[in-house]
Parts: sequence; C-alpha cells; structure tokens
Amino acid sequence: MDANISIHIYRKKVNMSQLFSTLKIKDIELKNRIVVSPMCEYSSEDGFANNWHLVHLGSMAVGGAALVIAEATAVSPEARITYGDLGIYKDEHIAKLKEITDFIHEQGAFAGIQLAHAGRKASHELPWKGSAKITSDQLNGWKALAPSAIPFSEKEEAPLELDKAGIEKIKAAFKAAAARALQAGFDVIEIHGAHGYLIHEFYSPLSNKRTDEYGGSFENRIRLLLEVIDSVQETWPASKPLFVRISSTDWTEGGWTIDESIALAKILKDKGVDLVDCSSGGNVLAPIPLKPGYQVEFAQALRQTGILTGAVGMITEAKQAEEIIANGQADIVIIARELLRDPHFPLRAAHELNADIKWPVQYERAKWAK
Repeated sequence: MDANISIHIYRKKVNMSQLFSTLKIKDIELKNRIVVSPMCEYSSEDGFANNWHLVHLGSMAVGGAALVIAEATAVSPEARITYGDLGIYKDEHIAKLKEITDFIHEQGAFAGIQLAHAGRKASHELPWKGSAKITSDQLNGWKALAPSAIPFSEKEEAPLELDKAGIEKIKAAFKAAAARALQAGFDVIEIHGAHGYLIHEFYSPLSNKRTDEYGGSFENRIRLLLEVIDSVQETWPASKPLFVRISSTDWTEGGWTIDESIALAKILKDKGVDLVDCSSGGNVLAPIPLKPGYQVEFAQALRQTGILTGAVGMITEAKQAEEIIANGQADIVIIARELLRDPHFPLRAAHELNADIKWPVQYERAKWAK
C-alpha cells in the first residue's frame, strides 16, 4: 500500500486533533477543549433565568462544546451590571438554573457558572437601550460599590467606598451563591475577577486607592480575591473545579501588569484554583491592539506557572483553536462571539480537523460525509 494512502487511512480512523482531546480537571473530564465563554444576555427579571437562557446555553451544549459557562451571574442585587442581569442571590433562582444544567448534562456537556460582582460598573441601562449609567435616585438604579470612591467615568455617579462590613457582606454573598450553584447542578464555578468589575477594581492600582489592608501593596490588593476564594471553597466541594477569570493587564501605564498576573497565578494554584481564564482590560478606557488571538500570549505566560489556563479573545477558526492547544499555549479555548454566530462551531471544527466526534442523534442525518 502506498505510504501516503496508509497515513491518510490512519488519520481517518484516529482522532489526532489536540482540540478534540480530553482533559480531566478534578472530577470532570472534558470531551474536548472547547468551552463556552460567559456572555451576558441582559434578559432576566430580578435575576431569574428563563427560556431564553435555556435555549441560549442549551444550543451550545447541543453544538458540541465540552463545558458551557453561564454568564456573569450576580451574587447580590447590587452586584448586577444592569437590572437585566442573571442572578443567584436567592433560593428561588435555583429551580430554573437546575432545569438548564439538566439539559446541558443530557447533551454530554458540563455546566459552569461565573459568579460576579460588578462593583463600580453596576447600575447601567441595558446595552440595546444605550448602556448609560443609572444613578441611584433613578428608576432601576442603585448605588454602586467599589474599593475606592472613584467612578469609571468622570461623568458617572461616584461609587460608595466599601467599609469592612461591606466587604464581609460581599464575601458572604459569594459563599451563598456557591452553595446555590451546587444545588442548581453546576459542575464548575468561575469567579469573575476581570473586566473592571469589583475584584479587578481591588487588585488594580488604578481603581484601588485604599490605605488599609486591602490597598497599597500587591499582597493587599489581591486580598479580596483570595478571601472570596476562601469563602467559595467553604461550600464548593474540593472535588469540583474552580476557575478564576482575571484581566492579565490593564493595558495602561501604572496599572495591573502581566508580571503581577504571573505572580497571582502561582498563588491561585497553591490555593487550589484549577484554571485561570486569561482575559485583559476593562478597568479603564485604554487602547487595546485587537487582532485574532490577541490575548493568547497571556494564557501561555501564566501556563508556565503550572496552572491550567484558558485562552480567549477573537478565536474564530478551527485551525486557530487547534494550534493554540497543540502548541501548548493554553489548555482550553474559551469562545464567545463565534459561538453566537454558530452555536455548532465544535461540530464544524471537528469536521474541518478530521476529528470523529459524537453528534446528537437528532442531527446525525446532517453530519458531513468523511
């Protein structure tokens, strides 16, 4: 037999794609390395999930993603970015979330949830209504909270600087949210510490001007994140994966740096965090050099500490995602907008990479011929 034909037949029979290799993280094993990024839908009333969330998240599980992470989910009413944000701040939220996780599991995927507090970026109008800041004296508005009384924009109402009691209340809210996430059937928790929201506001010197134990030094500025992790771990089983999303750099002189992110990653690994979701920016207005895969270098840098990392940012093609995993730049690719355009991206990517994966039986008749 011709050698080239033999190799071709071998590749047909064996999945050689690294993107479609499995990855075990504690008590779960991802069937591939494609993860649905948390994407705010701004479609809730009083934090409740509804059929929009079921179909939105469920369609991506049907489409072949290994892990579907629900959007930034507020741990308290004032933690919401907008009045339309998803929430997990009361027990009544659990039932619909459980319906969603059950459906995701039925499709052979795992379910994750991103626990979040918007900090000074809270209390905004819905994006399709302009995203303007809603002041605390207006309908659907409330007073935002932050490490320091510095607004995101000079035109916005200044947030309330958190005192020690307020910090303790936030830690308790994350703990309670983690307990509800467990009851709702989630397999993974991701703590949102990026994009200029509360935890990022604490560790970035651009937004944290405190002089107590939560401000000043690197060790003080990361204190809230570490204490939130401790609070979550009080109720989240050690056998279940725990992720943290960070902004790897502020893209601004005098701000948070990649070197600090590497130092933080080492600490997170020692605390039992399993994976760092490596995003960037969002805390101040800054020029960002947008291009395909522009944040992959951050995942690669943090991965050198020995912690698992997720790459994000304009990952839109199967070959691109394959190369990220095959080159050891990250352990998973966390995809957002491309999955909105094509919820079945994993099925298409498998076809393009010649990976033989299981399709939903209802869709088998549409499977591409090999």
